[in-house]
Amino acid sequence: MSDPMDTDSIRSLMEGQLRLSHKLRARIAELEEERHAPVAVVGMGLRLPPAINSPEEYWEFLCGTDTALAPLPEDRPGLRAVYDPVPGKTGRSYVDRAGFLDRIADFDAGFFGISRREARLLDPQQRMLLETGWEALERAGIAVRRSDRLDVGIYLGMMTSEYSERNEDRSDMSRIDPYYITGGGLSFGAGRISHLMGFSGPVMGVETACSSSMTTLHLAVRGLRNRECRYALAGGANLLLSASLMVSLCQTRALSPDGRSKSFLATADGYGRGEGIGMVALMRLDDAEAEGRPVLAVIRGTAVNHDGAASGLTAPNGPAQQEVIRAALADARIDPAEVGYVEAHGTGTVLGDPIEVGALDGVLGEAVRRRGTPLSIGSVKSRIGHLEGASGIASVMKTVLMLQHGVIPAAADPGDGELNPHIPWQQMGFEVPRTARPWPADLSRRIAGINSFGMSGTNVHAVLESREPVPTAPPRGPELLTLSAKDPEALDRLADEIGSLLRRTGDEGLADLCHTLRAGRAAFAHRLAVTGSTARELADALADWRATAPRNAAGTAGAAGSAPQPPRPVLTVAGPEGALEQVLAELIAAHPDLADPETGDRNPAGRLRAMLDRLGVRTRPGKADGTPVGRTPEPGTPAVRAELTWEADGSRQTLPLAGERPQDAPALLHTALAALFTHGADLRPAALRAPGARFSGGLPTYPFRRRRYWIDEPAAGAPRPAAGGAAGHDTPGAPDVPALTAWLMEELRTVLQAEELDPGLSFLEVGGDSFISTLFITRVEERHEIGLTADQLSLDMPLHDLMAKLAESIVATAAAAPVAGAVTA
Repeated sequence: MSDPMDTDSIRSLMEGQLRLSHKLRARIAELEEERHAPVAVVGMGLRLPPAINSPEEYWEFLCGTDTALAPLPEDRPGLRAVYDPVPGKTGRSYVDRAGFLDRIADFDAGFFGISRREARLLDPQQRMLLETGWEALERAGIAVRRSDRLDVGIYLGMMTSEYSERNEDRSDMSRIDPYYITGGGLSFGAGRISHLMGFSGPVMGVETACSSSMTTLHLAVRGLRNRECRYALAGGANLLLSASLMVSLCQTRALSPDGRSKSFLATADGYGRGEGIGMVALMRLDDAEAEGRPVLAVIRGTAVNHDGAASGLTAPNGPAQQEVIRAALADARIDPAEVGYVEAHGTGTVLGDPIEVGALDGVLGEAVRRRGTPLSIGSVKSRIGHLEGASGIASVMKTVLMLQHGVIPAAADPGDGELNPHIPWQQMGFEVPRTARPWPADLSRRIAGINSFGMSGTNVHAVLESREPVPTAPPRGPELLTLSAKDPEALDRLADEIGSLLRRTGDEGLADLCHTLRAGRAAFAHRLAVTGSTARELADALADWRATAPRNAAGTAGAAGSAPQPPRPVLTVAGPEGALEQVLAELIAAHPDLADPETGDRNPAGRLRAMLDRLGVRTRPGKADGTPVGRTPEPGTPAVRAELTWEADGSRQTLPLAGERPQDAPALLHTALAALFTHGADLRPAALRAPGARFSGGLPTYPFRRRRYWIDEPAAGAPRPAAGGAAGHDTPGAPDVPALTAWLMEELRTVLQAEELDPGLSFLEVGGDSFISTLFITRVEERHEIGLTADQLSLDMPLHDLMAKLAESIVATAAAAPVAGAVTA
């Protein structure tokens, strides 16, 4: 019989079990936190009716009382043709008002590298999603460089794509172009954004009717929590371009005859339609805070479900809505008593409003009555219309702005009359504000719910909370401000807007502003850079640039496009190591992120080189690199010599990094980086961030230069115009390379349907893709034989060089071909 275990062994075993138990409990808690990880809204981009294009404009509109309703636009002949004010007529619509966007035909195709041919066939929803997605990322300080392949997921909701209908004519299929499917297919809206911006995250197109864009929000939150992507864009789009859906909705009497959604009012008689595009940029909250992003609001929880066996497919289901609201609160780990506002779906229908309010009461009512502070509810649909597939994202952006400002706007006008009598308002403790009011002061947290449901039966609810703004970084000496654009006019406009902002806001937030423009924006060919220690100095420098820059025929300030990537500059360092150490100390004090703990044992010259490398400046050593001079410097000369030298524009550029005083180093570094930037260097200036500086979300975004790309909708019974653009150009008779090069350029211009082509741009930069390549090569091979294979052609080379290479191949192939009738051995 073995001896019993001694006391020490038992104690050791128990301690081991306790440690394992604690470790398992900690891991379970960690996994639970991951399941409920909060998600930050870090940027927004929008196009809302009638002409709301920024969050600031949206908030100003929400604080007013006007609606966005307008008559049917002139460019919607189909909607105008089916209008009849008498409800019930077969094949007719009784609605002649809605929330319409202005200038939906306009788009900056060149900015996104899209040809005129493709842009004309591209659904305007996709065009505006590209622009609003870009703006949302810029407002978040997320620089989009295609080569970086950012880990961004795209979650996009749309109900319809009606633009392509104007090309559908069974009697003339010649109008069906290769871009017919990619220009209008619902799945391509999300895919196009990811493709053109070079993202690597998941891409999803979602269609759940009116809850589509809220469903995308739910999916994006799940994707971020599961770390399927680091950043996400979620949103939706809706345009009213076809008479078919309008007629169908009128046949069901779903629409209000006056075109307005009268949410929660006694006069509710159907919903009013509206157009809009919205995108929000999202990140996990912990990642957003680590990267210094602007946190506009926090998504605490989301949930989605379906009505199931309801009274009808399109009829709302109260119990199912209660389930999704409870699930979202549980996901957010929020008590119902903490909710101070609900942005309701609020379509303004006799059936929908009482069911929705009843569902809210079933989940929140008891807690609201117990706490004694009424719950405010509202719906932006009463102001801008029901944006259908984009309605949820419009509600999300409204709620974010409310949480930011701590104000609940009016949800109904005093002149709107009584509330819906089928809703027992007095028993619920709910109210529909008639005037704007501050968030209830007796609620310790600023929390709001957003409710959405669709005719498909899909219900979504989200719970959001405010986030206290982080104080701006105080100004601390010299700053470098960089701006760039894809053309001189856009750069001039951006310089004007930033200069005006600097004069309005002064030095407050100056470090945030400069950090955002340097590190939070992509760098393009046309560039400027200025330095200064105050907002006034920077604004004056921008004004001086605009005053002295060359002007084009239209009077716009210009700047030369970037030179080819400059050669690596030579870094020359000489002088006592102690003096260089003082220079490095001043640089690190101004820009702590330049410090590299892994290179602490490196000599000072090597550490300076590492700093420059971190900023994207790849240097070559000079002859005196790291060699102490060994003597006392002459009076009036720098204690240490450190300078960058490179060749650019046919001249030698030499800029010092050290001056007579060590404290001059930050300003000298800025001046050198400004020169490198304007000469086309691919800088990575994030490490120039001043202490405490964060990305600012309130700066002007890229000033798109929009042109009209539009296919007119033919009036009923009118013949459709011919497709056009198929005729070729006469080919040169003799195999002459210059003439063939010019002919090839003209053929490509015709295929692209471009007004002109810049021979210095590449095939990809003018909007070429696989479709264009196939069409172009097919046209050329109808007249000539090409001896080159596809892998022998670089689509990155300038067009003139590419066409010349093709021309040389055509000439060489023709010369090598046997002459007809010749006798061979």
